Amino acid sequence: MSKRVYNFSAGPAVLPEAVLKAAADEMLNYHGSGMGVMELSHRSSWYQEIIDSAEAGLRKLMNIPDNYKVLFLQGGASLQFAMIPMNLMKNKKVDFVNTGVWSKKAIAEAKKFGQVNIVGDSSDKTFSYVPELDPASFSKDADYFHVTSNNTIYGTKLMDLPCTGDVPVVADMSSNILSEEFDMTKYALIYGGAQKNIGPAGVTFVIIREDLVGQIEGIPTMLDYKTHVENGSMFNTPPTWGIYILRLVFDHMLKLGGVKYYEELNKKKAKIVYDAIDNSKLFKAHVTAEKDRSLMNIPFFTDSDDLNKKFLKEAEAADMVNLKGHRSVGGMRASIYNAMPIEGCQHLADFIAKFDKENA
Repeated sequence: MSKRVYNFSAGPAVLPEAVLKAAADEMLNYHGSGMGVMELSHRSSWYQEIIDSAEAGLRKLMNIPDNYKVLFLQGGASLQFAMIPMNLMKNKKVDFVNTGVWSKKAIAEAKKFGQVNIVGDSSDKTFSYVPELDPASFSKDADYFHVTSNNTIYGTKLMDLPCTGDVPVVADMSSNILSEEFDMTKYALIYGGAQKNIGPAGVTFVIIREDLVGQIEGIPTMLDYKTHVENGSMFNTPPTWGIYILRLVFDHMLKLGGVKYYEELNKKKAKIVYDAIDNSKLFKAHVTAEKDRSLMNIPFFTDSDDLNKKFLKEAEAADMVNLKGHRSVGGMRASIYNAMPIEGCQHLADFIAKFDKENA
């Protein structure tokens, strides 16, 4: 096998090697079926077991209560930006925290269905911090309160929720799902694309409290959560291969100790990289406040575009790829999702120290 590099891509992103090997072993013949998973009918007993097992694994990892429905859909978080207001906006009013590109996109979609109240906004400093939230500014009759729990581009996270009373909390967890433990009952709906932290591109997860399903009539069939709840995520052909990989990832995580294991590991990994940046002369992290720093995405840079380019070129030669930062921030970005081994973070930290010493 040719060598593996350390892949710091923000998504599609690194997957556990054990999962990739298991999928490779079953590529031509899944469990004696004589067919690969991509060839299985989604109406077969073979596939029903796969999707049921995937849901069971996610429920166990997140301790999801029975009154929540788990859906595996398509269309990415981008489609959810429209599906959520379409299904939830009864009073035509929602509260949003604006912390980056993805929250801005969600806000733009929600405005097509009703009034959007921005209760927090960090755009004044290129989304480099999480804004303080004052519950007094919240709408008591809002249909929901929306947060982006982790900002892939800017490297902030928002997991400490304010008190919203009876207003349901909705969260885009595309880039930090299963990275740390939290209380699912504090959220009414969680959604995101799988391709950043738990699987391949093509699968969207939605975890929705059942009382929010079927509130509004007249929604196009494929955009109505009720359709997918009633059909077990298989109203039409689901992304079968992607859900199979999710199942393998969930099984792998459970064997290692679940989300608790990964939270402890992720904190160690993030500290290794942040310490290397903070202790250097050349590099700065985009997010300076420790409480706001993401465990998953770490944007950093030097003051010189030439040095940034040099760093990226030399890093790739040292088997570290996809470190280029998003165009709205520039510099570099290390995405260190669950599947990034701690050795990759140490390799990057050692390289930062070496580059700093040679170029400062």
